[in-house]
Amino acid sequence: MTDQRRLVLASQSPARLGLLRQAGLAPEVIVSGVDEDAVSAPTPAELALVLARAKAEAVAARPEAAGALVVGCDSVLELDGQAYGKPADAEEATARWKSMRGRAGVLQTGHCVIDTASGARAARTASTTVRFGSPSDAEIAAYVASGEPLYVAGAFTLDGRSAPFVDAIEGNHGNVIGLSLSLLRELLAELGVAITDLWV
Repeated sequence: MTDQRRLVLASQSPARLGLLRQAGLAPEVIVSGVDEDAVSAPTPAELALVLARAKAEAVAARPEAAGALVVGCDSVLELDGQAYGKPADAEEATARWKSMRGRAGVLQTGHCVIDTASGARAARTASTTVRFGSPSDAEIAAYVASGEPLYVAGAFTLDGRSAPFVDAIEGNHGNVIGLSLSLLRELLAELGVAITDLWV
């Protein structure tokens, strides 16, 4: 077998790492250290992409990423035209859930892949509509008390305690968890890399 390309995930998200591993990949993790609060963009979709690029670029510039394929991602929930990332505290998470219940939002996840060997890059945002259920105030309080919503974009996740509060999604399931594997395959292909060549 030829020498396999290294794949680096520029994220500390266990959900993204889990998705990649389930798909037969074995990425190394290098956390970008990008200050997400210092970044702005005109729309939520653009914000997700700008953040994904910033994370990928920060890691690609490091010596330990030399020769690797670096994947940067960032997710925000778009609701009423506004971008919502991780809530700052329990009070914000509670207010967020009370405003989301019974409504639909769009989970925007920016993806950026940089081939540090050639400098080539490919990037796009994937969008998935999320239809929220109507959890009671008591259910919201219990969920917020679990601490989970403070660590995830949009204050919810499909692979955790809030899954029962999501009625349906329209679009890519993995994108809501943090990474669209189908979009990743397309971006790698744009760089001349087949995702199957990265399987372990």
